[in-house]
Amino acid sequence: MGNNRILIFTGGRLGEWALEHIQEGDTLYGADSGALFLVKHGFRPDLSLGDFDSVTGEQLAAIRQASTETYDCDPVDKDYTDTELAFRQALGQQPDEIVLLGALGTRFDHSLANVHLLRSAIEQGIAALIMDEHNTIRLIDGMVELERSPHRSYVSLLPLSTQVTGITLVGFQYPLTDASLEIGQSLGISNVLLHDRGTISIRDGLLLVIESRD
Repeated sequence: MGNNRILIFTGGRLGEWALEHIQEGDTLYGADSGALFLVKHGFRPDLSLGDFDSVTGEQLAAIRQASTETYDCDPVDKDYTDTELAFRQALGQQPDEIVLLGALGTRFDHSLANVHLLRSAIEQGIAALIMDEHNTIRLIDGMVELERSPHRSYVSLLPLSTQVTGITLVGFQYPLTDASLEIGQSLGISNVLLHDRGTISIRDGLLLVIESRD
C-alpha cells in the first residue's frame, strides 16, 4: 500500500489528547476548524480543506499560509460534509490506515455520519479508526486483535449491517462462539478483555468494535 497513516483532524471535539496520536511520518489533514486546531498547535497540515464556514477570514489566511495545500469549496453547492471530503481524499491516497480525530462531538448527526464513513474504508481494504478521549471505534468484516489498555476498559460490539453472523470472541469475560447479532440488539455492549490480548472474528456482516471508558 501507500504512505503509512493519514490523520484527519476535523471540527468536532478536539483537545491536547488528539495531538498525542501524531507520529513521525504521519500525513496530516485538517478539515475546516480541524485545520485551525493543527495550525494553532504548531503543526503544518499537508492538506487543509472544507468550506471553512467555522473560521474567520483571518484564521483562514493563517491556515492557507501554514498548510502545504489548501482546498476550499462552496458551502452551498458541496455534496459532502467537510469530514467526508477529507476522508474521500485520504482514501484516494491508499494509505495503510486512516485515523479520524474530532469526528465525534455535540452534533450526533455528524458523529453518526462519520461512523458510517468507516464502511467506505473497509470496502477498499483500508484500516480506519475514529478516536476521541474516551472511545476507539473501528468497523470489521473479518478478524481483529485487540490489546488490553488502561485507557479503554470496555469493548462493545454493534452490528452496522442488518445481521452479523459467526461472531467468535477469545480472551473476553463473556466469550462467544459462532454467535449472531442483529441490528438493534444491545447484547454486545460492555464486554471486558481478560487477558493482554483478545480476538474478535466474524463470518459475515459488518461489526462495529468500540473500545471505551467512562
